[in-house]
Amino acid sequence: MGRSVFRFLSRQPDKPDLASEFHRLRLARYNDFEQWHALRSESRSFLQPWEPSWRPDDLTERAFRARVLRNEQEYYAGLAVPLFLFSRPDDTLLGGLTIGLIRRGASQSCMIGYWMGERHAGRGHMFAALQLAIPYIFRVLELHRIEAACIPDNQKSIRLLERTGFQREGLLREYLKINGQWRDHALYSRLAETTGGNRDKER
Repeated sequence: MGRSVFRFLSRQPDKPDLASEFHRLRLARYNDFEQWHALRSESRSFLQPWEPSWRPDDLTERAFRARVLRNEQEYYAGLAVPLFLFSRPDDTLLGGLTIGLIRRGASQSCMIGYWMGERHAGRGHMFAALQLAIPYIFRVLELHRIEAACIPDNQKSIRLLERTGFQREGLLREYLKINGQWRDHALYSRLAETTGGNRDKER
C-alpha cells in the first residue's frame, strides 16, 4: 500500500524505461555493477574534475547496492529519477542522467545532472539522452521547469545545454563542492512552454 501511495504522490507510473532506436534510460539494477564499476574506474581522471570527491569505498559493490536501493526509494518517493544511459541493442552502459531535486506545489521543477564514460564522450550520446528525458519530465512528470547547474569553464556541458534549448539565467556562487573545492556554477533552465514548436517559433 505504501508504494501505491508514493506513486500517487509523485504522479509517476511503474519504473521508467525510456528508449529510442539507439539509446535507453532506466533505473540502475544490482546486475549493472560490473559495467558501472569498469566504466567509472577507467573514467575516474576524466570525471573527477566535475564531480564531488569520491569516497574511498565509492566503487565497491556494497556502495553500489546501497546506491541502487537509495535510487529506488527516491524514485518512489517522487524526489528523483536517477537513470543509467545504455546503448541499444547491446545494452552497453554509457553514463547516467539524474532528474533530481523534484519540487511540486507552486514550483513544479527539477534539477538535472549527468555524467558520461570517457570512451563514450563526444559522440552525441548525452544529447540523445536529453531528447528522451526532456519530454518525460514535461509530459509524464508534468513539471514546468528544468534547471541545470554547470561549472562555467565546462564548455562541453554548456554547449550541450544550449543545444538542447536551455538558457543561461545567472551565476550561483560557490554552489557545489566539486573535487574538494567550492565552485561557482552557471544556472541554466528550460521551461515547458519552450518545448517543440513553441521553442522554434521563439528563435
